[in-house]
Amino acid sequence: MSLAKSLKFKFMKDYGAPALLTFQNFKKRKPRPIPEAFGPPLKANQRLKEILTRHYFLSRYVPGVKKVAWVTSGAPVELLRAFDFYTIYPENHSALVGAKKQGADYCGIAESDGFSQDLCSYARIDLGHMLSGKTPAGKLPKPDLLFCSNNICQTVLYWYKAIAHELDIPLIHFDAPFVTTQQTEADVRYMAQQLQDMIPVLERISGKIFYLDDLEVILKRSMESSQTWGTILKEMQAKPAPMTIFDAFGHLAPIVSLRGLPVAEDYYHILLEEVQDRVARGIGAITEERYRLIWDNIAIWYKVRYLATFFAERKMNFVSATYTNAWAETTGYLDVKDPWNSMAKTYGQIILNNNLKHRLDLMKSMINDYGVHGMVMHSTRSCKPYSVGQFDLRKALNTELDLPAVILDADIADERVWSEQQIQTRLEAFCETLEDQVSAT
Repeated sequence: MSLAKSLKFKFMKDYGAPALLTFQNFKKRKPRPIPEAFGPPLKANQRLKEILTRHYFLSRYVPGVKKVAWVTSGAPVELLRAFDFYTIYPENHSALVGAKKQGADYCGIAESDGFSQDLCSYARIDLGHMLSGKTPAGKLPKPDLLFCSNNICQTVLYWYKAIAHELDIPLIHFDAPFVTTQQTEADVRYMAQQLQDMIPVLERISGKIFYLDDLEVILKRSMESSQTWGTILKEMQAKPAPMTIFDAFGHLAPIVSLRGLPVAEDYYHILLEEVQDRVARGIGAITEERYRLIWDNIAIWYKVRYLATFFAERKMNFVSATYTNAWAETTGYLDVKDPWNSMAKTYGQIILNNNLKHRLDLMKSMINDYGVHGMVMHSTRSCKPYSVGQFDLRKALNTELDLPAVILDADIADERVWSEQQIQTRLEAFCETLEDQVSAT
């Protein structure tokens, strides 16, 4: 560790980051007018922006002070936290690029270097960033380690292999067997052993000794954060719901990229307090909530505002989503007294590593618990594991629950895939069907 870099990092943490946030608040643009269909915005939005800005800002000064790891969203990051790695999530960064409607630009850079347009847009954006150095976050630090898991998809392994080859850095892969019917004890032992086998490698790369007590503290924080996030989502069962799933898409960021850290734990207590206060006072996310919807799959980042407004103006609120639920669903398996097996159970059974029956049962439960009237399914070109089976799921839910549903063909971050006319036609037809069905009951 460089003393000069360590002192600079501390200065930026104590003085530089607060000064940046003060400057941003001073110069921030006049906010866009809020459509009448929406209720008051969440006060926690400002705190969320501060947390993420600070995280990316400090990442510029962390090389030479802490080891940097690039991590996939489904990887057991708690183990890295025990070695004090500074973590960056390329998927979060790619979502940020997509939200700023810059996804096509970054994807084009990767495609010009030979990567297929059929590859996940998160991967293409990240590879485009790696090849060009471009980022709306200012600058991302070069990783000392890549840490991925195939529990979300197989693409991440090949994506991270490409980065490891290009940057000549080590890659650790956490292999999670797919749950075809139910997770077996053999699967749990296999994954638990992998985690323990990573310790000597992580000690060598980080230069730090592993202490089980440290991991237990981190796991406890992670459990607390995830459970609080789950409680926040359950508050949306209230009528009217205190926020929309489009709000939750943004507030998901800390549980993904800062899980296991005190800042995430503290943040979700702040958000929960505000959401519960809104429920108590009957403050809804939209001014008149008549229809309640569920969203399936990852957000369409470059069209979040458009979709939120489209539905709010029709008195429709998304109150639940399989995507936002993913970081709360398996938290109950975590056990600080049995870290290895419990992490294996937690990360091995997430929604994208589980069978379609599990997903169908989960969706039926959510539809019932949240009083859902209709469903929008995003069939994304980028995430095939999430999109495969959606037509079967829609058919089953329509047959068993008589639930109106529409499937939108789009992409998570590559705006070139969006077809305005096609999407508009499908959404208008869906809204008509939903309104007629609810009116008839």
